[in-house]
Amino acid sequence: MAVLDRVRSSEATTARRVRRGSGGSPGHGSGPGPLLAAVATVVWSGSFVASRALHDSVPPVQAAFWRWIIAIIAVAPFALRDAWRQRALIQRHLGYITLASLLGVTVYNTLVNQAGLTTPAGNMGMIMAASPVLMAVYERIGGQRLGARRLVGMAIACTGVLLLVGKGSLAMDFTAGDLWMFAAALSFASYSALLRRRPAEIGGLAFLFMTFVLGALMLTPVFGVSLAVQGGFAPKAGTVGPLVYVGVFSSAIAFFAWNKAIAVIGAARAGVVYYLQPVCVAVLSFALLGESTGSMQILCMVMILGGVMLGSGVRVK
Repeated sequence: MAVLDRVRSSEATTARRVRRGSGGSPGHGSGPGPLLAAVATVVWSGSFVASRALHDSVPPVQAAFWRWIIAIIAVAPFALRDAWRQRALIQRHLGYITLASLLGVTVYNTLVNQAGLTTPAGNMGMIMAASPVLMAVYERIGGQRLGARRLVGMAIACTGVLLLVGKGSLAMDFTAGDLWMFAAALSFASYSALLRRRPAEIGGLAFLFMTFVLGALMLTPVFGVSLAVQGGFAPKAGTVGPLVYVGVFSSAIAFFAWNKAIAVIGAARAGVVYYLQPVCVAVLSFALLGESTGSMQILCMVMILGGVMLGSGVRVK
């Protein structure tokens, strides 16, 4: 949690830059933006593996609910004071914060857990890589020019993702879990696009804390129904460990890094970096869950990595 504490002091500076337009516009003065997006992407990759590992022991809604309870506990020491000081601003923008909470907290992660019941972790990561395309569409609708290099890189990476899902073919054969993941990708892309409209005067930690709280509150009624119908789960190492990971790392740290990246470089450019996720998920699922990776997967991963490097402006010396 020292990561959150160290970056806290930069919130005011980042907000001023966004308001002035220096350092806040996508593609200019990006600074640590791509790195922050990469950190979030790598950490989130582990959450797909965790969701898959929990699929036969923790009901999806309960996994999502406890994830956010753990995240609230992890962030509260760093964000509670800021949230209290900015309570008037939070109340003024409560509708916006509630919508962001619904998309990024309540809906997105619950859909991911639901998909994990029937879809391998590798496929989950591959399908989620469709969300950068939706992010770019949102930014283009908003009037943001994406640039030829970024579009070409995105097209190469997206082709690699489609070939991965189609096992070497562009003919798609989706399961129910795959469709849940596409819905999750749409929810996450909508959340990321919405972040560009975040009121600059609300601090990042205060905003993050409130989205966690509101998202958990909206999950509470469904959580109660899940307990009544499906029963609870046994708290043991195999269930508590993954929940702590997704609560602390995939929620508190990764969401903070992603939100900062969106503020600095925009959703479309951060979305290009997000294409790294299928590669990370494939490596982790092979190492931790024993899911196989063949020559076609490796070839497609090379396409994804190449597209990411091209679209994000990375130059190999």
